[in-house]
Amino acid sequence: MNQLLKKLTFAFMALSFAGFASAAEAPDALIKRLSEEILATAKTDKQIQSGSQTRIQQVVDEKILPHVDFQRTTALAVGRAWRQATPEQKTQLTDEFKKLLTYTYTGAISQVTDQKFEYLPFRAAADDKDVVVNTRVVQPRGEPVQLSYRLIKSDSGWKIYDVNVLGAWLIESYKGSFAAEINKSGVDGLIASIKDRNAKLAANVAKSGGKAVTSPTKAGEIAK
Repeated sequence: MNQLLKKLTFAFMALSFAGFASAAEAPDALIKRLSEEILATAKTDKQIQSGSQTRIQQVVDEKILPHVDFQRTTALAVGRAWRQATPEQKTQLTDEFKKLLTYTYTGAISQVTDQKFEYLPFRAAADDKDVVVNTRVVQPRGEPVQLSYRLIKSDSGWKIYDVNVLGAWLIESYKGSFAAEINKSGVDGLIASIKDRNAKLAANVAKSGGKAVTSPTKAGEIAK
């Protein structure tokens, strides 16, 4: 699978939780309804189609960020070192990782064309608090891409915290390089590494005249 498609599918993990999530709505129904809504917006909004970082960031801020549990995602990606991190370090890690993933979302949204979703049968008990929803992304050229979402039920509704593309969970893809950076330079070193990557991506946006850019989906590419 090419890098563009991987970025696109990772982006859809959060796109599916845009809008007005309801704790009473089944997670698979929520994904289906809101995925279609956001796909339609991305395909018809002229500013998004032109690649406007400002407009796409607005969509991300309003539709995506409130419905993703970034702290849980970050804690699981950091692993055991999270328990030893100070509250300030945890806040910095979560904020910087959120920024990095947001660049992935904005870059992918700008490149939505004629993709669509297929929704596979949902299997979970009525009282489950942590579930997996399976879908696949269909595109005009190429094989469908299997895409699974991991969600947790909170007081404010279902929130996404991980996604699996072709058998690879997003959190797992970051764990190795996060651990390597922590072993080498500590938690502060990991924060600095992600912060440096975010600064480079921000510079790329400015250099492109405000057009959305893509970020790496592999943790090993963070420091490049």
